[in-house]
Amino acid sequence: MDFMELVAKRHSVRKYAAKPVEKEILDMILEAGRIAPTASNRQPLRITVVQSSEGLLKIKKAAKIFDAPLALIVSADHEQIWRRSYDGKGTGDIDASIVTTYMMFRAVELGLGTVWICHFEPSVLKAEFDLPDNLEPVNILVAGYAAVDDEPNPRHFERKELDKLVRYE
Repeated sequence: MDFMELVAKRHSVRKYAAKPVEKEILDMILEAGRIAPTASNRQPLRITVVQSSEGLLKIKKAAKIFDAPLALIVSADHEQIWRRSYDGKGTGDIDASIVTTYMMFRAVELGLGTVWICHFEPSVLKAEFDLPDNLEPVNILVAGYAAVDDEPNPRHFERKELDKLVRYE
C-alpha cells in the first residue's frame, strides 16, 4: 500500500477485537516512533507501553480508550526538549505529535486500528504510572485489531477543499 492509500485508509477505531497485539508488531510500531524526527534530534520523548489488565484499568481512570488492548502514553521530557531562542517556545508537543503520527501510520500499515487520544487527565496518568515531574503526558495512542463491525465515523470523510486550507503568498 502506498502512502496516500495508507493515509486514506486510516480512521479512528473505537471498537476493538479482544485480541492482544503481538510483541513483534508492537516492536515495529515502537521502532517507527524511535526513528521519527524531533527538533534538533533531541529525542525528548518517553513512551509508556500499557498492555496489562491492571495498566489498562489505570489508564481508564484518565481517558476513554475504547477497550483497546494496547495504549501508548507519549510524554515529553521537558529537560530535553529544544527551545526556540526567539521566544522560548518548546517543541515537546510537536515532537510528541510527530512520534505518535509515525507510530499510528505504522500500526495501520501492520493491520491494526488506532485512535489518537488527547482528551485525558494528565495528573491521573502521572500519578497512576508514577511519571516524574519532567515528563508531561502529551497524548495517548491506543491500538489493536479493529472489531469486525467497526465503522469509520462519517466525519472521517468530511474534508475541506484544498483552497480552504492553503494560502499562497
